[in-house]
Amino acid sequence: MSETFTPETPEQVEEALRWAVAGETSLEVLGSGSKRAFGRPVEAGHALDLSGFSGVLDYEPNELVMSAKPGTPVAEIEAALAPHNQQLAFEPADLAPLLGGAPGGNVSGTVGGIFACNLSGPRRLKIGAARDHILGFKAVSGRGESFKSGGRMFKNVTGFDFSKLMTGSFGTLAVFTELTFKVLPAPETTHTVLVLGCEPDAAVRAMTAALQSPCEVSGAAHLPLGVAGDSAVAAVRSGGVAVTALRVEGFGPSVDYRCAALVKLLAEFGDTAILRTADSETLWRELRDVTLFTGGDAQVWRVSVPPAEGAGVAAKILAACPGRAFLDWGGGLVWLALDPVPDAGHEAVRGAFADVGGHATLVRAEASVRAQVPVFQPQPGPLGAVTARMKESFDPKGVLNPGRMYAGV
Repeated sequence: MSETFTPETPEQVEEALRWAVAGETSLEVLGSGSKRAFGRPVEAGHALDLSGFSGVLDYEPNELVMSAKPGTPVAEIEAALAPHNQQLAFEPADLAPLLGGAPGGNVSGTVGGIFACNLSGPRRLKIGAARDHILGFKAVSGRGESFKSGGRMFKNVTGFDFSKLMTGSFGTLAVFTELTFKVLPAPETTHTVLVLGCEPDAAVRAMTAALQSPCEVSGAAHLPLGVAGDSAVAAVRSGGVAVTALRVEGFGPSVDYRCAALVKLLAEFGDTAILRTADSETLWRELRDVTLFTGGDAQVWRVSVPPAEGAGVAAKILAACPGRAFLDWGGGLVWLALDPVPDAGHEAVRGAFADVGGHATLVRAEASVRAQVPVFQPQPGPLGAVTARMKESFDPKGVLNPGRMYAGV
């Protein structure tokens, strides 16, 4: 009979893992479960539910550092930061609506899940990924042994950086029991310069020009007409053209000056418009959470390629697989919603960037498809061997989220 363990202390996490190791049984590691459908279906007999292992442990606004238990809802983290005008600057995505759940108001899910999946939003091109914001952690390995790495200082890494290893491992190596991460000031003003009517190639050139300018752009995305028409922002939805969006953040006078400079710089690419703070925040939340693709049964892919290649890669994929796409990260991130097929079109998707380099992740599909198709980018032999050895080192009995990322790992 399947059991669910609900630890509330590090000692209870360690006890549960030692029990699993002794019985050579497996555990599915869960927070709120909002990202349960992200990755391959876990082949586990029992569940380790961390939702009760929750709470902010320490927060020093003047030092821009926070520590929290892994089951702490991200909404609670954001609520603690808001009075101090601070934020999780890497913009953790709320994928719950995309994956079939309900939106969480701010962000669904837990802080442990955000770092375990290394979820980062549009600001990643300027501020880095989630893994760049973790300072340290405490965890219990698949051996049932507690360990820690890093601390509360910004420069504290000597030797191997375990924080980078654990962030993005989807709970297959260890279970977080405490996370320490940096926070940053939230912008006073957020505006977005829109360039209207660009074809994808021209949009990439416009985004590149903006990102290479001194205007400090913190987001660069392109929505073709078929995607822009689904936006909740009237200025994006009702124009009847493709929209290229460039975000500018900071103090009000500086934002106004930089937006004016961008309008002048980008005039050659088409007509322009400016979204003010409320509409800007709505648009970038749509892009962050991929809510433009939440409806229907499309299979959703996330493809990372060199920014200059994004438009071409998207065109190749859509020529082979009917669907829609939009670009983020200045063209370096392609989101695709493809008509469902049994193999999710994975060979066409990955073949489209074989000559330029990149990787693709199947973010949404039925469980039966995710069980048969490589959800994460297949690893070449040497890298696959390293992954297997890492799993063996941290979780030799395979008790943690077996099969979540790769079959047999």
